[in-house]
Amino acid sequence: MSKTATIEAVEVPVGATTLNADLRVPAGAQGLIIFAHGSGSSRFSGRNRHVAEFLGARGFATLLLDLLTAEEEAIDERTTEYRFDIPRLGPRVSGAADWAATRTDIEGLPIGCFGASTGAAAALIAAAERPSAIAAVVSRGGRPDLAGEALGRVKAPTLLIVGGYDEPVIELNREAMRQMHAHVELNIVPGATHLFEEPGTLDQVADLAAGWFARYLRAGASKPA
Repeated sequence: MSKTATIEAVEVPVGATTLNADLRVPAGAQGLIIFAHGSGSSRFSGRNRHVAEFLGARGFATLLLDLLTAEEEAIDERTTEYRFDIPRLGPRVSGAADWAATRTDIEGLPIGCFGASTGAAAALIAAAERPSAIAAVVSRGGRPDLAGEALGRVKAPTLLIVGGYDEPVIELNREAMRQMHAHVELNIVPGATHLFEEPGTLDQVADLAAGWFARYLRAGASKPA
């Protein structure tokens, strides 16, 4: 990541809830990427932080967002009741996009969402709710199918990245694609399992994401018809 980036722990108000997040803004940022973490994960996810650093080095600001409060996370660790509560999580990503517009250091930047696992569904719901704000979505090992009817309302160009060995999730992504009207592509990373733990596979994810966001978030970039 650029040595000139600023890193700040922030609190993001979403309705009556306040979420913790880490905001990184490199000098001359070209866009803002909001990270929606997957089930049982948080802003401290090593995989998403790796991708965020990669994107930061390529000129993107990143917001690593906790989708659950500390209290909810403590309950979820015991019961798993919140991690699949997509109607709860999606509006929180939308709220983060709204909050970004209030920050003088990032206001006006085109916004993309990077969602992992169940966080991909939350990102897509946010894209459906904020079509004028969220310009692109990337999903890593995601469950876009959990976004339900919102899939048909997404307008943002969407890249679905799935490991080649993650066969059940590949089929779920293909089913989600059939429900989407936006420009959507599926990229299967050979030799990768669900968490992209195999050497080099997460770097491939980061490179694909950077290319997608560079294509659709740069100043003057236009969405396909």
